[in-house]
Amino acid sequence: MNKENLNASETTLIELIKVVSELRDPSTGCPWDLKQTNLTLIPYILEEAYEVVDSIRHGNDENLKEELGDLLFQVILHSQIANEKNSFSFTDVISDIHSKLIRRHPHVFEKQRSISHDELSKQWELIKQSEKPSCKNKSPLTHKLERKIRSQPALYGAITISRKVEQAGLKWESIDNIWDKVNEEMNELKLAIKNKDFANAEEELGDVIFTLINIANCCNLDPEESLARTNKKFLERFSYIESSLNGDFSRTSLQNFRRLWQEAKEKLSKQKASKPKRHNAQN
Repeated sequence: MNKENLNASETTLIELIKVVSELRDPSTGCPWDLKQTNLTLIPYILEEAYEVVDSIRHGNDENLKEELGDLLFQVILHSQIANEKNSFSFTDVISDIHSKLIRRHPHVFEKQRSISHDELSKQWELIKQSEKPSCKNKSPLTHKLERKIRSQPALYGAITISRKVEQAGLKWESIDNIWDKVNEEMNELKLAIKNKDFANAEEELGDVIFTLINIANCCNLDPEESLARTNKKFLERFSYIESSLNGDFSRTSLQNFRRLWQEAKEKLSKQKASKPKRHNAQN
């Protein structure tokens, strides 16, 4: 970023901080913004983060620009609320991330020797560990993971656990062993459902999903991205069926549903095959 663009960004950011401050002005501010707390804003910051992800997935830069702005607003608003409580300011937020980035990238800012990807990962973990006070807990990795996943959706939590324990040395001998475990968990799930033991079935379903995540990690697949694509694919096929029925599901049979589903699969697959593939830029 050149000096001119940097100055423009700084000016614009300062103006945005002023706007958020005015929205929280006790006398003249917005009633909605004034009644918000860090706690009440949780759904909004999650929503904005997911909308950023959705824009990235769809390759929509115009939407991405807007959604990043909405997410930035949430960051500044949270900081403003904290500042009003004399907890921390937006300046503190910037200062902390500035220091952390430099501290965690000595290979860049201290002009160290060239470093491999594996060495970089180990260095990153060592630096992170040095930042935290030593934990006297007898199971520090478990304690760390519990803290890490408590604010994450369960799927992300399972991905994090699976990857971290593998890095610690708890690895499957081969992917065939994982498939054996998948089959074992599937049989236990089927048996629980057959016996109408739904409390146990829910637990077994979790075991199946967790084991499939191990398959994904073994093959460097992203479970969240995979599920997002499946959701999108399902809705495209369902939209085809709904359009074919003019939105009236009440007058069609299950057999016709299945016929239209197969028709949707075939037509949408052909459309997808005919489109030029979009190549993602590599970092």
